[in-house]
Amino acid sequence: MPEVIDFVALSPIPTPDRPLLGLTVLIVEDSRFASEALRMMAVRSGARIRRADSLAAARRHLRVYRPSAVVVDLGLPDGSGLELIADLAGQVPRIEVLLATSGDEGLATAAQEAGADGFLVKPLTRLAQFQQAVLSRLPQDRQPPGPRLISDERVVPDPLALRDDLILASDLLGDQPRVAYAAQFVATVARSAGDRSLAEAAAAASRGEAGTLDRLAVMVQDRLAAPRAAI
Repeated sequence: MPEVIDFVALSPIPTPDRPLLGLTVLIVEDSRFASEALRMMAVRSGARIRRADSLAAARRHLRVYRPSAVVVDLGLPDGSGLELIADLAGQVPRIEVLLATSGDEGLATAAQEAGADGFLVKPLTRLAQFQQAVLSRLPQDRQPPGPRLISDERVVPDPLALRDDLILASDLLGDQPRVAYAAQFVATVARSAGDRSLAEAAAAASRGEAGTLDRLAVMVQDRLAAPRAAI
């Protein structure tokens, strides 16, 4: 008689310090700095990760892979993350965990109405917050055994990821048809990096205030010209 293999039993079992073992998380995020923070939190929690930087890339992933959880940024280069959340929320069977993320807390209601299970406000830095957002949507049999070890750890993404975002922002600001997206992208990156003055300049540019796009482009170049430790 052929041997019967129980693939469920072979799946990694979550542990108190790695409560997301066995899960795969798809991160849909255009900012490398923000996605690096999410990557670090997922990996330290035991999850496997994949990343897409646009709606189109996410849909290509989802045609091939079925993640346990999807974290969707709401401002993407080819549309709103709300579109993807609504599509995934309506699928049967449904992906177990759908989370939205944005630096604009005012979008939380729209994310919920689209079908998101939760909303993560940028900047994303706390490991425990990320773990709880995922675990609270999973059934009891997917929870780690025993009390979870709550970590107050804050993740600090590699500054090189921030530099990559600023280089992309500089290119986008020079592309006239994409300046609206560019300003929104810079605002998101600046909030994730805790750069208040850059975030305020990007917000002013998003509102179309006179002269603000040129000022924003200069500020991005200034940060790229600064020593790497200062970025």
